[in-house]
Amino acid sequence: MGSQAVVDCALYEDGHRLPGRVEPARALQKTAERPGRFVWLGLYEPTAAQFADIANAFELHPLAAEDAVCAHQRPKLEHYGDTLFLVLKTIVYVEHDKLTATSEIVDTGEIMVFAGPGFAIVVRHGSAPPLTEVRKDLERSPELLALGPTAVLHAVADHVVDQYLEVATEFERDVEELETAVFSPERTNDAGRIYQLKRELMEFKRAVVPLGLPLQQLSDKALPQVPAKITAYLRDVADHHTQAAERILAFDELVTSMLGASMARMSLQQNTDMRRISAGAALVAVPTMVVGVYGMNFDHMPELTWTYGYPAVLLAIAAACALVFRAFRRNKWL
Repeated sequence: MGSQAVVDCALYEDGHRLPGRVEPARALQKTAERPGRFVWLGLYEPTAAQFADIANAFELHPLAAEDAVCAHQRPKLEHYGDTLFLVLKTIVYVEHDKLTATSEIVDTGEIMVFAGPGFAIVVRHGSAPPLTEVRKDLERSPELLALGPTAVLHAVADHVVDQYLEVATEFERDVEELETAVFSPERTNDAGRIYQLKRELMEFKRAVVPLGLPLQQLSDKALPQVPAKITAYLRDVADHHTQAAERILAFDELVTSMLGASMARMSLQQNTDMRRISAGAALVAVPTMVVGVYGMNFDHMPELTWTYGYPAVLLAIAAACALVFRAFRRNKWL
């Protein structure tokens, strides 16, 4: 197998890491040499050929091996004999100076975890961040690591769910910024930005919400592969996931409301513009009508020979325009 796909491969005994790295092909043999051992193998975007050797060495189910290579899976939990296969979607917040109609806010990746007798295999794809710190943190808790491969499964799931909460906090700032703009007294058109925010929120939602059922299965059901102590930790992860999912659903409702409010505000602005245009047209129509009458070529018309006829007509036009202006102003058209 190409070494470029292997991030780390270590052997653990009674919660402690043994010195050096282990060859993946021989790792499972070493776990059989002494009870209390298991191997933790980390991979990043292995090819089908590279993962085929791993699948053969650890006797992974072909369907699970295919999913681990192809990625683009929904969050799920599957059982293949004594092996658990958990798929998680990761979320990374994309920094941006200002939210625009084309801003990328979140980027998704995938992590697959195999937890079986004597092994834990973690496969990352896309923007899924490295799990080096997760491994180090777990190695500082040998009593938890001694519980076996499902401790790795819990640590990875806990890390991913904690990221959900962190991204939700960052995402909330964008929601608040856009909400302030939508309801500000300034005239703005935020429909494009709101729609983009909703698209990014949908991507966030598709990654987080489906994980609820797998975590519930891991924390509620008495799975023989999961020790009771790990089940208690997984319940805590499920609680954090519920918090993240509830925040995302609240964001979704708020952004939908903002989109409706923005469209209503645009419609109101257009109605206001049309009223002002109509009022302006009415003000222009009064002198146009009077001037049009006096522009006719007739010999006998009132005030044609009167000395004060011209200023009188101008005063009449001004008075009529003032009355029309006052009427529109009273009705708040101007």
